[in-house]
Amino acid sequence: MSLDTSTLYLIATLVAAMLGGMLLFFGRQEKIPALNWWGSAYLLGAASVALWTLAGDMLGEVLSLAFNAIGLIACAMVWNAARVFHGRKPNWIGLGLGAVAWIAAILSLPPDASALRMTIGAAVVALYAALTASELWSERRKSVQRRWPTVVVPLLHGFVLMLPILIGDVMHSGAGNFGTSIWATIFAIELVLYAVGTVFLIFMLVSERAVTVHKVAASCDPLTGMFNRRGFSEATGRMIEREAKAGRPVTVMIFDIDHFKSINDRFGHPAGDEVLKLFANVVTQTLRITDLCGRIGGEEFAAMLPCSLEEALNAAERVRETFATCGIEIDDAPVVTTVSIGVAGGPAHTELDVLLAAADTALYDAKRGGRNRVQAAEEQPLSLEQGRRAIAGQTASPKTAVVRGGVNITTIAAR
Repeated sequence: MSLDTSTLYLIATLVAAMLGGMLLFFGRQEKIPALNWWGSAYLLGAASVALWTLAGDMLGEVLSLAFNAIGLIACAMVWNAARVFHGRKPNWIGLGLGAVAWIAAILSLPPDASALRMTIGAAVVALYAALTASELWSERRKSVQRRWPTVVVPLLHGFVLMLPILIGDVMHSGAGNFGTSIWATIFAIELVLYAVGTVFLIFMLVSERAVTVHKVAASCDPLTGMFNRRGFSEATGRMIEREAKAGRPVTVMIFDIDHFKSINDRFGHPAGDEVLKLFANVVTQTLRITDLCGRIGGEEFAAMLPCSLEEALNAAERVRETFATCGIEIDDAPVVTTVSIGVAGGPAHTELDVLLAAADTALYDAKRGGRNRVQAAEEQPLSLEQGRRAIAGQTASPKTAVVRGGVNITTIAAR
């Protein structure tokens, strides 16, 4: 079965135009600049291929060069779209450099060097495809296992373009020109697949970005930017598991800003929010980057440190001193900023809830002791399993004494 190459190119053009319009629509709806770049690139590319397919022989030399240059600019826009998607600025020089270099090379070649012209154009497109893949690869972060198609597809597109060049005159076997060769048919089919596949990958990236944003929103406190209770619990669970495998202890702190309600009553809730943000900044700047911090209540914060109890007490004291010496004023009135801190440490595999309960008890001891102080838990907390064993040991004592009517009755406990 023979395939008409011109028909395939027209199909690719219509598909690209339709997808470009869809990308522009969603880009404007969702206010995603990268989608606008991708959509515009698709529309420019579709216009370039359509004019080259329908009126390539009728166009003059100047117009032919111009429309081919537009196609190269469209390829450069795809590369810039990847840059914009990842928060980088567009490369305006690179946007037109490929087209300018191609035009300069074409004008310097003899008129009958049509194969060499196609070779240079294909090389420019392949270069932009490689740059796009490189941009996506450099932003792989932790999701590379799911995002490998975003790197492979542009590289594959560039390879299909360069394959006829790599094997030289084979592309002309059995045909007088490229337009009637098997490579033209293969490239036309690949162009349709590339257009559809790339849009699928674009929406995969956008969807992944949206999921990430929602996950961050679900696990972060919007006021302070720290973990909320849910995010803190998930992050510390991973830390406990990691430290337990290495046999290292972990320590938990609970912070409670002293007399916070009086700050809200005297100066209003906006002033209280500023104090909360100030304390969050103090904790973040004072503790190490490996320590986990979160806001778990109104004026209550927590932190987990992969260290011993003694090291954590020193860190807590630094936080207390730094916050106490902030010396802030609200409406020209000085505000006393102090914090009470409870600290509890435990061996490997000690659960977060157990550590938090022990640190909370120490916190209330600190408040009863006069506030603005650091208090360590009096006893090392037991893990839930150790606690169950301890309770089982107490209830399974061999003898219990009961006094009834002045007579000692000794009973043997059931085992």
